[in-house]
Amino acid sequence: METRYPIASLRPSPGIRCLLKSTTSCLLAISLAVASARAEESPSASTAFVPTVHYHTAKVDGLDVFYREAGPKDAPTILLLHGFPTSSNMFRGLIPKLATSFHVIAPDYPGFGQSSMPDRKEFAYTFENLTNVVEKLVGQLKLTSYSLYLFDYGAPVGYRLALRHPERVRALIVQNGNAYEEGLLKFWDPVKAYWKEPTPEKRQVLHFLVEPKATRWQYENGVADLTLLDPTAWTLDQAGMDRPGNGEIQLDLFLSYGSNVGLYPQFQEFFRKYQPPALIVWGKNDVIFPPEGAAPYKSDLKTVETHMLDTGHFALETHGEEIALRIKDFFKKHRVTR
Repeated sequence: METRYPIASLRPSPGIRCLLKSTTSCLLAISLAVASARAEESPSASTAFVPTVHYHTAKVDGLDVFYREAGPKDAPTILLLHGFPTSSNMFRGLIPKLATSFHVIAPDYPGFGQSSMPDRKEFAYTFENLTNVVEKLVGQLKLTSYSLYLFDYGAPVGYRLALRHPERVRALIVQNGNAYEEGLLKFWDPVKAYWKEPTPEKRQVLHFLVEPKATRWQYENGVADLTLLDPTAWTLDQAGMDRPGNGEIQLDLFLSYGSNVGLYPQFQEFFRKYQPPALIVWGKNDVIFPPEGAAPYKSDLKTVETHMLDTGHFALETHGEEIALRIKDFFKKHRVTR
């Protein structure tokens, strides 16, 4: 006897239902289902989390000290230290990339960016005093451990800070930041002459360093694809130096840079004694701090990872994404924590 089943009792699978429809309708339904599933599994780029950057001003010895902050405060801290002639603005692209994994702090030194620019008669523009201000800001923020991102002037500021508080330093990220005389080549010849004889004539020779042509050159020199450069970067830097009196402030700091060279042996002893893991990401076409300054780190540090990038002085402008990824990978590989 033939058994009959009421059609109403059947609950066909989605695949069987599709057979009852047109091929076009089935394909559309399946495509929508797959797209919906993927959307639920991982957010699209348009909805991906972008960390919020906060812009603060702290009072340090009566000065307004501007700094950028992002990322969870219970994450490992990275202190980003800028160079000449820029400010924390140089880290504008890097900060959001790091802030998903790190607590990031990037200050402006006095005379730079959004921080106060006291008169030279009231504030001596030396690397000792820049370090004093950064140290006091770090104290206000209660940062008891951090890694240092060291670029250009940020290297001597950061290494001076490390000499004062070596136990706080978890790792070094060195981006065209010098600690060896081997890294002071031809570019530095007129500056060295000024160190040797700080006369008005020798100072006048260095005035070209605060002019627009030189500022733009710092960004463009050694870069293969100039369309990667954001011109607002050097425009903003130059605007800062065009303020009345700022050019002389910058020349004071070029004179003071000579005091850092005298501390190089102490910086190197810090490396040998405390052995912080170091990631070196260096623009290999830089003539201000050339690759010759990167190589000697290996003689004093046991854990060094070096990446020579095909770019110039401001490597973040062209290789920001790569540098951010290398930082994250390095910290994970070497288990750098708070």
